[in-house]
Amino acid sequence: MNFTASQIANLVAGTVEGNADAEVYKLSKIEEGTKGSLSFLANPKYTPFIYDTNATITLVSDSFVAEKPYTTTLVRVSDPYEAFSMLLRHYNDITSKPEYSIAASALVSKDAVVPDHVFIGDFALVGAKSVIGNDVTIHSQVYIGQDVTIGDNTIIHSGARILNGSSIGCNCVIHNNAVIGADGFGWAPNDKGSYDKVPQTGNVVLGDFVDVGANTTIDRATLGSTKIGNGVKLDNLIQIGHNVEVGDHTVIAAQTGIAGSTKIGSYCQIGGQVGISGHLIIGNRVGIQAKSGILKNIKDDTKVMGYPAFDYKAFNKSYVHFRNLNEHIKDLQSLKKKLDHE
Repeated sequence: MNFTASQIANLVAGTVEGNADAEVYKLSKIEEGTKGSLSFLANPKYTPFIYDTNATITLVSDSFVAEKPYTTTLVRVSDPYEAFSMLLRHYNDITSKPEYSIAASALVSKDAVVPDHVFIGDFALVGAKSVIGNDVTIHSQVYIGQDVTIGDNTIIHSGARILNGSSIGCNCVIHNNAVIGADGFGWAPNDKGSYDKVPQTGNVVLGDFVDVGANTTIDRATLGSTKIGNGVKLDNLIQIGHNVEVGDHTVIAAQTGIAGSTKIGSYCQIGGQVGISGHLIIGNRVGIQAKSGILKNIKDDTKVMGYPAFDYKAFNKSYVHFRNLNEHIKDLQSLKKKLDHE
């Protein structure tokens, strides 16, 4: 599908400088631009490439001033990176969404509620009493259990598993091999020294505009619900335990693990490989740096780092001393020898 410079400018509220009828049909990096491609210039260190790029159209900042001749048509915008991201989303929407259909090999329960405006791919399964919203895309080999609710415009990628009783909001994206609603890690020690299974009878509830990364797992609650708020973004390979609650618009990076019944506030930013103990309360707008270990509650608007984690600025100051600890010890030993000889 081709787009002209003027069409692109209308989409991103920009202005054209050059050939308004110039057409593109693909995207490229500015240093790899070819005829028919759209690129962008956001980082000043890439400015030299704009004079040599073969990209047909390039998004640039309103403040860009050319120092040499160039051949690409410019579309000036307030924020080239944001504008390019918007175009990427638009391009993805119109190129990746399949036409409405249900594959002959898909297994859809006669008791499920499935509207006409959906796509269900090969060998997908939709269980009894599940309700699928409008414009939902269910790719091949997705498993949707019984009594599951999927909201409008949600996309579920191949291999994902949405287990019994789960509720998925509107405009969500569930990536490959994510598992939502598996049993939580519930075991009770008995007098024989082994463990008895604690039945996990709750469910998982995802809000709207939630993104769940590949191979991420969200466990069903023991009682009640494991809750993921609106706009939450979960990276790949995250483990969320039973009865955890994650507030609206919190983002969590890969390989983070959250133990059961911990409550995380809204607008938090959690780095990769963070470990969070169970039954904690993490406030709103909390920042947790990568590889941190969280063993106690954290107040609102706090930034922490380390294991066990403590104040981010204090950690950085302490790290300077830790890095020089060997020299400090040598100095102390030298002072001790002097004192011993006095």
